[in-house]
Amino acid sequence: MGIFDDAVPGGNISKPIMIALGALLVGKLFGGGGSQTDPTTQQANPQASPQSADGGFLGGLGGLGGLLGKLTEAGQGDVVDSWVQPGQNKPIAPGSLNDALGSKTISDLARQAGISEQELLNQLSTVLPGVVDKLTPRGHLPTQEQIAALFHS
Repeated sequence: MGIFDDAVPGGNISKPIMIALGALLVGKLFGGGGSQTDPTTQQANPQASPQSADGGFLGGLGGLGGLLGKLTEAGQGDVVDSWVQPGQNKPIAPGSLNDALGSKTISDLARQAGISEQELLNQLSTVLPGVVDKLTPRGHLPTQEQIAALFHS
């Protein structure tokens, strides 16, 4: 069982989505094309730039806080609040996720994860509410180091 499996409907997060989650939540893109690297085996370096093994950048989202900030700036503040605060998680549409993160970030994530952009958006829109909820059990954002440790356990 994966670290976030109990946070998502169906109880299973695929490896490509774990790669994308690692990139979004830890602020790094993992792997590089055909030589994909599992984020659960990467070494944590919180001071490192959010740079992938092939030299690509994740647009400086800044991990979980940056991701939630981008979503809030894109008009999804009430949705983000529902994920962070106790209670029912509101859904996010794949298109809203695309609008908030931008096509370059989505393209980079999809390429690194080895799946299509639409599949990435569909799966992220399903798993992100539960994962963020699990990471913020008392309504507080964990540090980058705490999130990184989850991907390395």
